Amino acid sequence: MEKVIRSIAELERFAQEYLKALPAHAHKATVVGLSGDLGSGKTAFAKATARALGISEAVLSPTFVIAKFYKIPEHPRWSHFVHIDAYRIEDSAELKPLKWHDITADPRNIVLIEWPERIGELFPPDAAMLRFRFINETTRVIISKIWLHG
Repeated sequence: MEKVIRSIAELERFAQEYLKALPAHAHKATVVGLSGDLGSGKTAFAKATARALGISEAVLSPTFVIAKFYKIPEHPRWSHFVHIDAYRIEDSAELKPLKWHDITADPRNIVLIEWPERIGELFPPDAAMLRFRFINETTRVIISKIWLHG
């Protein structure tokens, strides 16, 4: 499915719809890869997802700290939102201090990882994937394997 996004409001709606359609895992974290060029909308989508999950604190890009952890208030599926930006990762071993395996083992975690291709074999083969494409200053395309109605 390709979704054309022309505004923050459309991105917010897409994030809400995507979360509803996203299958949660019973025995491990729900992981979503966000792939695309710089400026294609990955961080904006992560922020919209956090808002859709009820997180009120400011969500900043974790480029320099690699990961940010947020508590999700009263959600039926997840209790923690983990936002990872792997852009600066040069070797997947750099995720070890973050306790990557613990993060991905907890079924109450939803993990959004920008630049998932940077972590190689550590990216779960069954993880969801969104691909972002920059069209122009106000338009992005998001490609998903999950079909959303509307």
